Amino acid sequence: MTAIKRFCRISVFSAITALAVVAGLFLGPPVRAEDATVVAQMAPVWKLKDLAGNEVRSDQFKGKVVVIDFWATWCVPCVGEIPGYIELQKKYGADGLVIIGVSLDQKGPDHVRKFAELKGMNYTIVMADDSVEESFGGIDAVPTTFLISRDGRIVHRKRGAMPSAEYEKLVAQALH
Repeated sequence: MTAIKRFCRISVFSAITALAVVAGLFLGPPVRAEDATVVAQMAPVWKLKDLAGNEVRSDQFKGKVVVIDFWATWCVPCVGEIPGYIELQKKYGADGLVIIGVSLDQKGPDHVRKFAELKGMNYTIVMADDSVEESFGGIDAVPTTFLISRDGRIVHRKRGAMPSAEYEKLVAQALH
């Protein structure tokens, strides 16, 4: 996929997501079927490079509860969720929670590293490629986040932002 197509595709969905988030501030979080559905399929196998160029593989996290968050530095709803992920990692990391931010940024790892340092992101950040997007069924909006159980099954998928307290309930349930 060309960078322009990807940018246009993600920008349109980001704008829609941003509007949904703003509406959610006034109307409460939107209720969507995919937010309440247990997906229960096996998570795909993947390997990506972190911001230092080291390989990160899905099999490193066997037995852990994993949050895979497809995001971008320019995505307002994505940036809005970062403080919640930072807190979740602090609160539940010792219980086996691993958060992986999969950056869709085209500006490269140096740009994302600076952003992550500025925001104090305390979880693993990797750079996406087309194959990982496809392996998760295609990413048609950002943020798109997958919650993976200790046995490697996707137990929840969300498109768009969700209030931290609501997402924490799902994470806590997966941990226990």
